[in-house]
Amino acid sequence: MAAAAAVGGSGHAGITDQTAIQGVCAWPNCQVLADGTILALIFNQPCHGLWDGDLDCWASRDGGGTWRFLSRVAPHEPGTNRMNCAAGLAANGDIVVLCSGWADRARRGEPVAPFDRPLRAWVCRSRDGGATWDVTGGFPAPPREGIGERNELIPFGNVRGADDGSLRVAAYLRRAEARTCFLLRSLDGGRNWEVAAPLNRVGNETDILHLGAGRWLAASREFRERRDVHLELLSSNDDGMTWNREFPLTLPRQVTGHLAKLADGRVLLSYGNRCWNNFGVDVRVSDDDGSTWSPPVRIADCPRSDCGYPSTVQTPDGRAVTAYYTQVSQDYHYEMRVALWDPAALAANGEFRA
Repeated sequence: MAAAAAVGGSGHAGITDQTAIQGVCAWPNCQVLADGTILALIFNQPCHGLWDGDLDCWASRDGGGTWRFLSRVAPHEPGTNRMNCAAGLAANGDIVVLCSGWADRARRGEPVAPFDRPLRAWVCRSRDGGATWDVTGGFPAPPREGIGERNELIPFGNVRGADDGSLRVAAYLRRAEARTCFLLRSLDGGRNWEVAAPLNRVGNETDILHLGAGRWLAASREFRERRDVHLELLSSNDDGMTWNREFPLTLPRQVTGHLAKLADGRVLLSYGNRCWNNFGVDVRVSDDDGSTWSPPVRIADCPRSDCGYPSTVQTPDGRAVTAYYTQVSQDYHYEMRVALWDPAALAANGEFRA
């Protein structure tokens, strides 16, 4: 695997890298509405999930240039947070957000308990472009055997539509060193969900992409051993019921990934790079539905290793907006940043055309 091309983030012609929202760890999930508005679903506290906090919705109406608070999607209950989410659009245009989190969370400055009591995910739905939300149940319990016992499924990535009209999402179980990921399905537009199939038995945070005709890709954060945590590419040709392991997409410490289908038909992978002295966000593209990929290319630099979790959307004029988070300093200084760039300028050899 080649190292990422050192194009220097905002130092490269054609890439603008800027702070969007300060004081949030974020882990953004971005969605584009029919009118071009970009929504970012974010965790609203400047810590790595240590405190209680909420999932908020921010909006940009100028292609990612400026952002304004829009609404609180999932207000936390006392002693908990709501920070883990997946999101997408239902066929009727409603925004569907699946949001879990953790119990035993502290208030700022208090001792913190381990992450060992996940919360059942809420199903959050907006019919007015993210201004207001209905919050209900409808998320399933995990399988009763193995690490599913007394555990909860944690949703991640994008909610995608399938050929049969159902919605799909990835969700994972985590306990100590054990992790496993499943594909979930909704037959009623995202209101109720069921476990459909195993996806990756050694993965957790996984983003899925529908290619059409029952073909899917998944970029899964895979844990083979402590020294090898990377993104693995998986594929399905039977509408997600079985998955095949293809090959690693990244080197170790290069996680967590997001998949997007560009307007020109190529598949874009964006991911965080936590390799020492190379912190930032990198991208790769595929022009053959994931069979081969360009070399990695840097679109944003970060000051510390606690960074990444990019989410990329494309605006109507073809520009890409990649939102990500980074820790800036140890005194709880986190922020969401955005890289604005032109994917049409990214060639198959990993170079940006002028």
